[in-house]
Amino acid sequence: MKLSPVGSWQDWLSLIRVDKPVGYYLLLWPTLWGLLAASNGQPSWLNVWVFVGGVVLMRSAGCVINDVADRKLDAHVERTKQRPIAIGNIAAGAALLGFFLMLIAAFVLVFQTSSLVIELAFVGAALAAFYPFMKRYTYFPQAWLGMAFGWGAVMAWAAETGNIFDSPVPWLLFVANIFWSLSYDTAYALGDRLDDLKVGVKSTAIWFGERAVLAIIILAAVVMLLLGLVAWQYGLAVQVGWFMAVLYQFYICQILWKRGEPWGFDFFLKSHRVGLLFCSGFVFSAF
Repeated sequence: MKLSPVGSWQDWLSLIRVDKPVGYYLLLWPTLWGLLAASNGQPSWLNVWVFVGGVVLMRSAGCVINDVADRKLDAHVERTKQRPIAIGNIAAGAALLGFFLMLIAAFVLVFQTSSLVIELAFVGAALAAFYPFMKRYTYFPQAWLGMAFGWGAVMAWAAETGNIFDSPVPWLLFVANIFWSLSYDTAYALGDRLDDLKVGVKSTAIWFGERAVLAIIILAAVVMLLLGLVAWQYGLAVQVGWFMAVLYQFYICQILWKRGEPWGFDFFLKSHRVGLLFCSGFVFSAF
């Protein structure tokens, strides 16, 4: 009897996109926003370990469940047709086992925090698990991705403060991340529009149509406004970090406006630096 392929370690590294770390950054920065904002730039080392490790595990798990869900679609999309599950190097069953092992490892980390964070982690796991299926039912799967990634900020705030309703900050960060995902992931989806239409999946890039570039820029402006509301509640260092993020966001939006849709993927690749710059303001606020 022929065994189902489990893949080589190179296949698994490809499956979790180790060679494409931008996705990890886009989950890391919002999580650190919540952690640093809740602690005024001085989070506990335990929480740093838990949440950075959680980012790596959850982003990896998200890649796996995404490719399991899309295994019949990926073969028809130019960008994804060589992914390990699509070409049969890793069986769907083996990938699902890997997904659940990553979730278990993430929960082991979370169990070092509090009961509130553990409860929130179940919501985060559900958001991650259902995201790959959203493109079949809505033109706004990017908004769901933003909720999944932004939930890390809420959890991190809870880990540091023990409460998620004591301040509007974690929710401003959460909503900002939804708009941020709508912006950068719409840019990412521009290159897949023809293939997505062919296989029958939905995206904001399709929904916005010819107005996609303008929509990306407007969404980015909303993100900076929401982050500005957060920065206003903190000191000069955070406000400077926000201002630097605004300048960089304006810079890449200007290039996108001039070059149009072909520059969409570059916009996506560079967008995470906006999150890094905003994060840096909280880091320097501790000194």
